[in-house]
Amino acid sequence: MSHLFWYETNRARLAEIAESPASLAATRETVMRPKYIVLAAITLFSTPAVAEIAQTKSGLVQGITSGGLMVYKGVPFAAPPMGALRWRPPQPVVAWRGVRKAEAFAPACMQTGVSMPGEAPPVISEDCLYLNIWKPAGTRRKKLAVLVKIYGGGFSSGSASMPLYWGDRLAAKGIMVVTFGYRIGPFGFLAHPELTAESPDHSSGNYGLLDQIAALQWIKRNIKSFGGDAACVTIVGQSAGANSVSILMASPLAKGLFQGAIAESGGLFEPLRLAPNYFLANAEKEGVTYATSLGVGSVAELRALPADALLRGKAATISHPVIEPIVLPGSPYDVFAAGAQNDVPILVGSNANEAGAMITNLDGVKASSFETDIAKQFGQLPPELLAAYPHATDLAAREARLGFERDLRFGWDVWAWARLEALTGRNTVYYYHFTKSPPFPHGSLYQNWGASHFAELWYVFDHLDQEHWDWTGADRNLAGAMSSYWVNFAKTGNPNGPGLPPWPAFKGTDDNVQYLGDTISSGGVANLRALETFDKVYDALRGAPFGKPSPP
Repeated sequence: MSHLFWYETNRARLAEIAESPASLAATRETVMRPKYIVLAAITLFSTPAVAEIAQTKSGLVQGITSGGLMVYKGVPFAAPPMGALRWRPPQPVVAWRGVRKAEAFAPACMQTGVSMPGEAPPVISEDCLYLNIWKPAGTRRKKLAVLVKIYGGGFSSGSASMPLYWGDRLAAKGIMVVTFGYRIGPFGFLAHPELTAESPDHSSGNYGLLDQIAALQWIKRNIKSFGGDAACVTIVGQSAGANSVSILMASPLAKGLFQGAIAESGGLFEPLRLAPNYFLANAEKEGVTYATSLGVGSVAELRALPADALLRGKAATISHPVIEPIVLPGSPYDVFAAGAQNDVPILVGSNANEAGAMITNLDGVKASSFETDIAKQFGQLPPELLAAYPHATDLAAREARLGFERDLRFGWDVWAWARLEALTGRNTVYYYHFTKSPPFPHGSLYQNWGASHFAELWYVFDHLDQEHWDWTGADRNLAGAMSSYWVNFAKTGNPNGPGLPPWPAFKGTDDNVQYLGDTISSGGVANLRALETFDKVYDALRGAPFGKPSPP
């Protein structure tokens, strides 16, 4: 019943939304065409010119100038993970001579579909371990705060070059923004007994997470040459990217690679007995089943297959992190409960309507079958958990289903994360609840989504103008405030700054949650009664009260 199963239990729904020809045609007509017009205009009036050269440990790179910014695209941070390097930890880049042009985005990593419904499918390749940098021009000799974006997409899709993630607007506020590619799906998360046996660490499965760590290590070694401060790095992720942030905070390999963490709508804190396939032995069995579904019986045969063949068969089952000895030796909850995390200031939160139409299909949800339908998908739930979501009428049942899936998949994890970090007393915690409904166009895929999963991204990146929607003054004020909060946090570990509504620190039990909507104010934890019920259920599963490590 955990959101750890979210991507598996909802994959068909996401694929239906993202890949339906009719849906995509409607989206391109009502949503995507204006976006491309805007982006074309940006290109027309900001013609790139040759720009600064930066020295990396592997060679010189030259980016472009655009609109007062320096942009480096497609800078390699690891060797292409192909051939013999498929399903191995990322290896160093082979050095080059001369100046390498960094003027075009690299392909996204191998995947099917898209990470956000309505986006154009990216060009894909196994050769995808590259990063992109945005920064104010003329700052090569400065020490800019660095904000590193980790994309979401269920660990099965996503791209470092999606226009919504471009760092231009945030960089214009005086920081450096970095995005990077990491392996996903079976390329990034295949565990297999043969892979474990050939590993000197007796581990397999978390290659995508190792890519994330390699990107952060590259930043630590090289970012000074671009004008960035390697001692002021903040990681930010949304959805699976937020799960990644929680894992990086728990991973001993990531220690010292970042000084702040932002997580939007995600985190990995439920009792892992709810997801037994996350454990290495079970993940290896999944890997063997996957190989069999492709008609092969060994890792050597898997490595001999063309890349696109690896996206067939049971590829959809290989899209989750693994508890293994090196990258993630324990559940993030237990690492945090023991106070052993990579301890940094955090800014975390979720959205009011996370489980809207893109995640939850309400067709057929009725009061008479509410409990039966939930049991079919999530297993038999404790009566007190069902009672926390009243469902006496059909309308109430639909609202209850949305509320249940919102809290199960996103709300509880974020609340738990904020409290676990606050319990240490070592760093400041900032906690938000996003309530703004963007003006999603009638007839588009996003119609009636409200403050849904993804909805905050247009505001965080201050990219309202990428869409020709009916933005209001309230929308623009919120985008200005949220982007400034995120930039301030990247600079100082504190989102507060001149001209912004004050954001109080969250202490774990108080009402200091920042509500981000038509107005900005602080208040209590949203949906608290239901979240407290989840707490009781999870405490019983772990056999220990919240904040205490699980018994051996």
